[in-house]
Amino acid sequence: MQLVVARIGRAHGIKGEVTVEVRTDEPEVRLGPGAVLATDPPGTGPLTIETGRVHSGRLLLRFAGVSDRTGAEALRNTLLIAEVDPEELPDDPEEFYDHQLMDLDVVTEDGVEVGRITEISHLPSQDLFIVERPDGSEVMIPFVAEIVAEIDLDEQRAVITPPPGLIDDRAVVASARDTEQDEAGDGAPDDGADGAPDQAGEAR
Repeated sequence: MQLVVARIGRAHGIKGEVTVEVRTDEPEVRLGPGAVLATDPPGTGPLTIETGRVHSGRLLLRFAGVSDRTGAEALRNTLLIAEVDPEELPDDPEEFYDHQLMDLDVVTEDGVEVGRITEISHLPSQDLFIVERPDGSEVMIPFVAEIVAEIDLDEQRAVITPPPGLIDDRAVVASARDTEQDEAGDGAPDDGADGAPDQAGEAR
């Protein structure tokens, strides 16, 4: 299974380094030196990570064969994609990969059907479930402890305790892709994002 683990940003310096927007909670595993990653667009890769370091809170990578600023700038907005065993699970039982959460049925604690998770949106502050309701409309549900009471993979469901107004008509929204229209396209599912402190778990 292919999962997006980062998006390449701007060039840093003149020696081929690039900033990256990390989309995995395991950058030391997915984005370590020697890692070979597929790309979107495909023609840009595969890319082999040569070095990595943190500078001013941002991860900087340099790839084999990219030694100057021109080459680094040519990679801007490229998605980095790792091959992950679909049977692989996070070590923390409170963390989940995106593919584990996709298509889960969403119900309230008293058994009311809300819909089905069709997309997971990774925002800087928190992760969001995009849930398709039986009538075809969509609603965003923040993946935080106050709202998501339980993820039951055996029963293939997410149990929620929605506050007033979350799943009524006022909560119907367009796809998260519209919310994130300034971000790069989603050529493959995300491996995840850094979680907010109040999350029920983490989508990875």
